[in-house]
Amino acid sequence: MTQPVAAGDRFQIENDCQTINNFFYEQGWTDGLPIIPPTEAAVQTMLTGTDRDPSEVLGKIAPNWTEATVEDVAVNAVMAGCLPQYLPVVMAAVEAIAEEAFDLHGVQATTHGAAPLVVVNGPIRQQLNINCRSNLFGPGWRANAAIGRALRLILLNLGGGAPGVLDRSTLGMPSKYTYCIGENEEESPWEPLHVEKGYAKEDNVVTVFPADGPHDILDPSSVSASSLLVTLAHGMGALDSPNGLLFAESILAFCPEHAHIVARDGYTKEMVREFLFNNSGFPLSWYGPELRPWRMQHLEDAGFHISGNERTPMAERLEDIYIIVAGGAGKHSAFIGMLTRAHAVTKPIRLPKE
Repeated sequence: MTQPVAAGDRFQIENDCQTINNFFYEQGWTDGLPIIPPTEAAVQTMLTGTDRDPSEVLGKIAPNWTEATVEDVAVNAVMAGCLPQYLPVVMAAVEAIAEEAFDLHGVQATTHGAAPLVVVNGPIRQQLNINCRSNLFGPGWRANAAIGRALRLILLNLGGGAPGVLDRSTLGMPSKYTYCIGENEEESPWEPLHVEKGYAKEDNVVTVFPADGPHDILDPSSVSASSLLVTLAHGMGALDSPNGLLFAESILAFCPEHAHIVARDGYTKEMVREFLFNNSGFPLSWYGPELRPWRMQHLEDAGFHISGNERTPMAERLEDIYIIVAGGAGKHSAFIGMLTRAHAVTKPIRLPKE
């Protein structure tokens, strides 16, 4: 098993970048992509992004349960290509995944492909140029890529989540490289996620989800909420997803065009949740004959008594369905399932005092 990259490790390698990267890769300290060497000078520059003590412990990173100090996070942020002003966002995400409710041990060690999805809210999205619009789950934006990658390197180097060792994911996902977006608050007809969570609109906040990859839902034709919501409900996952077999939290990421169709017809977020809760599941007859009894038992254990060809719920509670607005032009929304028994965690971003 590889040893974590500790804050005190300073690699005095007087050679080219390729040699340094080969060395780090051989030690198991990278995600397979080139890194920025975490020299003493680079780490000290990164620490200018915060006024918190470098020795402050932000939490323990499972499954190794290694303490993550501010300086440890800065080391991995350098490696990921972060700018110093990104560091408070990375630290808030670390504090979130270290919470017991997030179940980081489960996320890291599962055979599922879950990865922490960082959703950023507040003015800091624009200050750091975090992509909230077109291609926000894709490449091309330094802040999104580097913040998400820093968290992945922390999971690897402090948590010990090496593929095939403690990370037991059968297939993995591309989002295990980096998974960070901003909510498109400016084009949302509803209050943003962090305001729902009790924060002020001007607060800077991250919510980290133990998430699957996004599943694209296309509806180019619906012009009414009554039609569009049917499409979105049917697009929420698959029979063999955690939401289709067990119960898990989930996200419906509305593109702005879909969100405005639904809101124009008078739907609040709570009304959308209720519709999705009642219409997004699958009838028991859709399950294979050997899986069906297992699914029935799980429903009964959760207090649901399904008979005939009723739809089976994909969430245990209405509040387990998160709704955000994200993306740019085009009528593509997305469903994002989550790891069962793991929960999204929201944390404020602590910026240095001016």
